[in-house]
Formats: sequence, structure tokens, C-alpha cells
Amino acid sequence: MTNLPRVRIYIKSAFEPDFLAVNDGLQLCLFMPHAHNALKPRIQRALDLYREAIGKDALGFYGDLDGQWQTLGTEGWQLIHHRLHDEDVCYLSVLGAATSDAYSESHRYSFHYVGYALDRPSEDLRWPDAVSALQLTFPTEFLEAQGPERFRALAVEIASALPFGSGQAGLSFNGEPLASVVRDEVKALSFRHPAMDVPSLDDVARDLGTRVRASAWMNFLGPPVLHELGGVEGLRSRLHSPDTTVQALGPDRAVVTLGPWPEAGDTEQGQTLPAYRELARVLEPWLYQEARSEDSDFFTMTRRWHRRFLD
Repeated sequence: MTNLPRVRIYIKSAFEPDFLAVNDGLQLCLFMPHAHNALKPRIQRALDLYREAIGKDALGFYGDLDGQWQTLGTEGWQLIHHRLHDEDVCYLSVLGAATSDAYSESHRYSFHYVGYALDRPSEDLRWPDAVSALQLTFPTEFLEAQGPERFRALAVEIASALPFGSGQAGLSFNGEPLASVVRDEVKALSFRHPAMDVPSLDDVARDLGTRVRASAWMNFLGPPVLHELGGVEGLRSRLHSPDTTVQALGPDRAVVTLGPWPEAGDTEQGQTLPAYRELARVLEPWLYQEARSEDSDFFTMTRRWHRRFLD
């Protein structure tokens, strides 16, 4: 077992208990170049698998159409079912149930899905490089309790239910890492621990196209990138780190796993993650870099961060 960083970043309040904005955890992100209409039963299957794994009562809040969090009961699940199955465009955000710290711990589990109407004529699309996307988060304790093989099997099972073009799973800063009051601290930690992802699902989904995000502990690759790499065997022939495995997931998809446990890396301790750097070099022609940002300072950091395994 590797030493996993413990991250707890709080927003201080003079009137209420401090709010836990960011903590260490894991995420599974899958990007699908398919319209929401073609994904409905598959996303339902992913939601079912997720709830079976974390417990039926682990999710407790959902985002309503006004952006407010509501307690998730029978009516909430009915609304989620309606959004998922009866609409051409879907945006779902569901958070973990309240704990003793109420909302401050609720983001330890989350199910976040955005499904675009990619079957409409391209001139009707606001973002021509948009893809539908799914993000699931877990607390680090889930990995420690269940073990990496169980987490890996769950990630593969969920990914296998979806027609992904790319995706990844590994350590991440869960919660609200892009909130302005904690952003500088997350920036510093993200460069110190380069294999901990900074989630930005909505921004990436609007702009990813056929590119990939890497490197992570688990890297899901499908068409067209896997084909351009020469398929599973072509990809396998380019990777030489002893603990790296390449597993076929059907005829045109694969998952690359970088070792038995996820690693964060630590630049202060000389942990540069050579297997992660090797995969990044292989994928460099297809790597995603954010094209724009409203925050120019964060934009500079983002471009550097996307190349953190290359430069």
C-alpha cells in the first residue's frame, strides 16, 4: 500500500462551523462522444452499480433546476429518473448523504453526469467539441476498506457499461477545489502531488472532443485514440514500466493501469512517477489542454498543470 496524502482544506466562518471545502479522495471520469438519447439506459446502469457499491443510502442530496441542494427522497429520485430518461439533454448532480458534519462531508460521494444532445445538427451545438461525461467520486477510505482490486473491478465494470472514448480513475481533490478562497492552496498541492486530479468535469466535457486526459492510475482509451496507437498490442508495445498493465475491454477499448495502488507522487520527496510520465509521453499527441479560462492566472497554471508529466 502506498502512502496516500491526507488533504483537508477548510473555509473558515465566524458564524458557523468551518466548512470542509476539499478533501483527498478518488474519482472515476468517463467521456462519451455520444448523445444523451443514446446513453440513457447505460447511465442508469452506471448509477445502479455505483449505489450498489457505496450503499443505497449513501447519496442524500440532489441539485434542483435552480441550483439549490434538496434532500433526496422518493420525489427526488423520481425527478432524477425523469431527467435521465425523458429529456434530450440531462444534467444530474447528486451528493452524499449528511453525516455528523452535514454538508461539509457530503461531497465525499457524488454522481455527476452531463449528457448533451449531440444528435442535433452541429450548427445547433453551442460547443462543437462537447462530449457527454460522467464523474463518480469516492472517499479515500473506500479504497482503504475495499482494497484497490475491488475499486479497480468496479471502475472497469462501470466503464464497460458505457461507450467511452476516454476516461480515467485515480486520486483527486474532491469537493470544491476551484472555489476562489481555496484555489491557491489546491494549486500548490496539485503541483506537489501531480497524480491527484483537479476535477473540472463541466469545463472538460464542453471542450474535450476526441482528446484524452492523462495520466492517472487507470486510463480508459477507446476510439479513435486507441486505434491510432495500434490497438491494444500497439499500446502495450510502447509501455515498459514493470507494474503497468494493459487490459482489453472489448474489441476497441482498453484500460491502462499504472501499478497495483494509485499514487499521488510528491515532488518534494523526489517521487516523480516514471510510469505516469511514460504514459503521458505516449499519449502526448492526443492530450487535452484547456483552451480558455475566465481566470487568466488559473489559465497559466492550467496549461502548466496539463503538462506536469511532460515538462
